[in-house]
Amino acid sequence: MSTPSNMQSQSHSNTAKPFKLPSEKFTFWLVLCAIILLATNMRAPIVALGSIAPVVQEALNISETQIGWLGAVPMLGFAVGSFISPAIGKRFGLENTLIAMIALLTLGMVVRSVIPTWIGFLSGTIILTLAIGFANTLAAPVIKQRTPNHIPLITGLFSLTMTVSAGVVAGVVLPLSEYVGWQWALGGWSILGFFAIVIWVLLRLRLGSSNHQPVTLIPQGSSDISIWRNAFAWQIAIFMGLQSLLFYTVASFLPSIWVSKGLSAVKAGQMNAVFQFMAPVAILSLTWLINRGRPIQALAILAAVLNVIGIFGVSYLSPDLAWLWSAFMGMGCSAIFTLSMMLFSMRTYTPNQSSELSGMAQTVGYLIAFFGPLGTGWLHEATDSWDLPLLIMLVLMITNVVFAWMISRPVMVDGRPA
Repeated sequence: MSTPSNMQSQSHSNTAKPFKLPSEKFTFWLVLCAIILLATNMRAPIVALGSIAPVVQEALNISETQIGWLGAVPMLGFAVGSFISPAIGKRFGLENTLIAMIALLTLGMVVRSVIPTWIGFLSGTIILTLAIGFANTLAAPVIKQRTPNHIPLITGLFSLTMTVSAGVVAGVVLPLSEYVGWQWALGGWSILGFFAIVIWVLLRLRLGSSNHQPVTLIPQGSSDISIWRNAFAWQIAIFMGLQSLLFYTVASFLPSIWVSKGLSAVKAGQMNAVFQFMAPVAILSLTWLINRGRPIQALAILAAVLNVIGIFGVSYLSPDLAWLWSAFMGMGCSAIFTLSMMLFSMRTYTPNQSSELSGMAQTVGYLIAFFGPLGTGWLHEATDSWDLPLLIMLVLMITNVVFAWMISRPVMVDGRPA
């Protein structure tokens, strides 16, 4: 018969020692490294194709239409990946899913380089863009789960890394192809995917699965929100979608528009570079201002207004200030994208909710964006003018100022004060 003291001693001996969680500082740096390596793989494979498209077209002997499809597939891949990723991330864990998707993304980069045919290149592009769609969605809940006290900073660096890495790859891929061939120039970047897998596996092993983290206390009823029937979710989806529509349309047609306004081909190409290079300025400024406690609503409205001024300047004001109008749109688009990513985490209660909001908003957003370049190209061909497409774009950007005000109010996804 056991005495109370024996029972107490036995209880202590059977009790496992509590698992010592890594420090907040260690977690911060590990997540930061993982997020940055993830970001280096998420835009460069898409942007690189635009820089090397003529070389690929000649090598594969494909038509302009087929090149057009390679430019349109990413937005559909992003949308599909964003739609299905929340459920899969919830089922298998955020980190586990991201590790698989980074591996799939890396595989897609390799496939389109080692199989030099139209089918091979298209298949690789579909694979990697679907994986990027997953990563787009699941990055926000990982940041919320692992570094809840540093959401603006980590998200800002995530967005900045995507932009800078894409710009670097876009600038060097064509010259690089002259030395090592287009297949190595495109596929060689897959080495970054292998590095990312290593860091994410380390994160998973050291921090455990996101599915086994403590449950955050949330207001009663907030966990039952249906994101697809939530007003805030639709507002941020449209806000992000209209920004993406402008971004992809401008990225596709800005040089052609400026040529029609009287600029030389060289000068018009420089305006596209100005549009792209304003992204780091916008992202760093936005992140710094939010960390300094500046009101999110004022920043969101300012970003939307920059897009309005930019497209108005392109449409009706002097081409002598083409650099200014292009810069305004570059800053507005990048700030809105980064702010949207932040709000996925800041306006939800749990990583699962953040994942669902991110998935829903990006699914709708990329479907809206898909019609930007297609619709603009069709209207230009039908009217032989840029006037109508630019007018429609201006109206949409004015509308987005209203959505900027709505999505940046200090409220949570369920309407409670933030």
